Amino acid sequence: MANTVTSKGQVTIPKPVRERLGIETGSAVEFELAADGRVVLVKVDGDRPTNRFAALRGRAGKGLSTDEIMALTRGEG
Repeated sequence: MANTVTSKGQVTIPKPVRERLGIETGSAVEFELAADGRVVLVKVDGDRPTNRFAALRGRAGKGLSTDEIMALTRGEG
């Protein structure tokens, strides 16, 4: 999903990203530089997760049981 930078240094944040982060017109965002050179877009509000894993907590559906995972690990599944 490539975007073009305008002469003013602006880019359009794709709709799926805006929806995922809850970014609406007037929302404040920050750009953080990661140690590996990536740039991370963060919505600024009082409810910001403490880390990237906290942001994902509660978003997954029902996963595999421990027994199912162990069966897959052993090559039984």
